[in-house]
Amino acid sequence: MFFGKLIGGLIGFFTFGIFGAIIGVMAGSFFDKGIAQAMGFDYGADRVRLQRLFFEAAFKIMGHLAKADGRISEEEIAQAEVLIERLGLTAENRKEAISFFKLGAQADFQLEPTIASFINEGGRQHNLPILLLEFLFSMALADGELHPAEKAILQRCAEYLGIGARQFEQLLAMLAAQQNFQGGQYQYRGGQQASSADELKLAYQALGVKATDSDSTIKKTYRKLMSQHHPDKLIAQGVPEDMLKVATEKAQEIQGAYDLIKQARK
Repeated sequence: MFFGKLIGGLIGFFTFGIFGAIIGVMAGSFFDKGIAQAMGFDYGADRVRLQRLFFEAAFKIMGHLAKADGRISEEEIAQAEVLIERLGLTAENRKEAISFFKLGAQADFQLEPTIASFINEGGRQHNLPILLLEFLFSMALADGELHPAEKAILQRCAEYLGIGARQFEQLLAMLAAQQNFQGGQYQYRGGQQASSADELKLAYQALGVKATDSDSTIKKTYRKLMSQHHPDKLIAQGVPEDMLKVATEKAQEIQGAYDLIKQARK
């Protein structure tokens, strides 16, 4: 519903130029919102509903991931508690998160209906499918390793969310590479220090770009990724405020990878 913005922008542009177009779009947005409210559409309620769906789906599937190998170990329970603590959930949301986690860990949990409900209520209208997959991937890597059973569940999630096999593998490679830039700086993993060339290769993978891409292409991709993880935009799309910390950490990882590329290209 954006006819007011479109018409206002066009009238403003042809009357006063670019500045007029900006004013026209702003005026039109108020018109659109007024029409929407007159029709009974509540933007605030819609956002709260999406946040609720995201929260519920994320923690149910997180419980399902923990049960991927047939049982939930004490270590996995501890990891879930650390994650909930890391997110800084309110006492009420913490209780709900644990409840959803337990539901997802039950033997009769159905993955497809959970994601279908998420999609039908607005998941396809926003960037939420990718964001949900990012969150789940972060959960699966909480122990520092992506197990085959966990990857299989994530792949099923991607299929249900409308993300193809090729895009899934590309996204997985990006997210895995981003994990090496926790805190905004490269953190080597394993027993050996990576070479500068290996660090740079991971930085390119973290942004989903190639070493042969131009500076402008890389900068454009970086800006797009940072925009996708902007707190205000995420809240508007339906990511609960309690879960923004993961997105903030992801933005720091993207920033760290980009900074390394910029420095190497000087």
